[in-house]
Formats: sequence, structure tokens, C-alpha cells
Amino acid sequence: MKIASLVLRGVIAVILLQTLYFKFSGAPESVYIFTQMGMEPVGRYATGVVELVASVLLFVPAAIPIGAVLALGTISGAILGHLTKLGIEVQGDHGLLFGLACIVFVCSLAVLVLHRKDLPLVGSRL
Repeated sequence: MKIASLVLRGVIAVILLQTLYFKFSGAPESVYIFTQMGMEPVGRYATGVVELVASVLLFVPAAIPIGAVLALGTISGAILGHLTKLGIEVQGDHGLLFGLACIVFVCSLAVLVLHRKDLPLVGSRL
């Protein structure tokens, strides 16, 4: 379980952290996405900050489930954006961003399940 959790958290963090450069530098792709969503520039920066915090919390033992919840919530918004406004393929990426979002979603959900007993307030009931 510990190795599976570590691998899953690593996958989540690598994907989330590699997109931060594009969000914080104002890369044209990121600006396009957040403009289409009506969230440019505040949403782009806020999403980047939440993804950074989630990535860090995934490696703080007491905060792993909180990091997983943050990652799951943020990436759910990204998936919803793809399914409603952006489409699966964005600017000719052949669905890469959507695929990465789906990977983060599944991995975050798996980490949350593995660490459900550590969730504040509800963990003891699961």
C-alpha cells in the first residue's frame, strides 16, 4: 500500500507541477484555455496555486488525503471544462491535456481511497 500510494502521489505531482510553468508564465495555451473558460487571468493563477499546494500536501504524511482532495477537486473542474466548453482536444493537442487530467483524477481518487481513514472529521467513519 505504501509503495502504491507513493507512486500514485508521484504521478499526480509530476503532472500538476509540470503545468505550473505554463500557468504562471502566461503561455499562450494556458491563456487560451482560461480565456475560453472566462477565468483569465485570476483563474489561471488561482488554479496554479491550488495545484502547487496539492502537490506539496501529497508528500506531507499528515496531509496526504487533503492534498488528494485538493487535486481531485481541481482536476474535476478541468475535466468539466473540457467536457463543456473546451472539448477533448484543445488547440491540436490530440486530447493530451484531457488525458492527463483523467490520469490525475483516477490517481487522486485512488490515493484518497488508500488514505480515507486519515481524512479529518470523516476518516474514522470510513
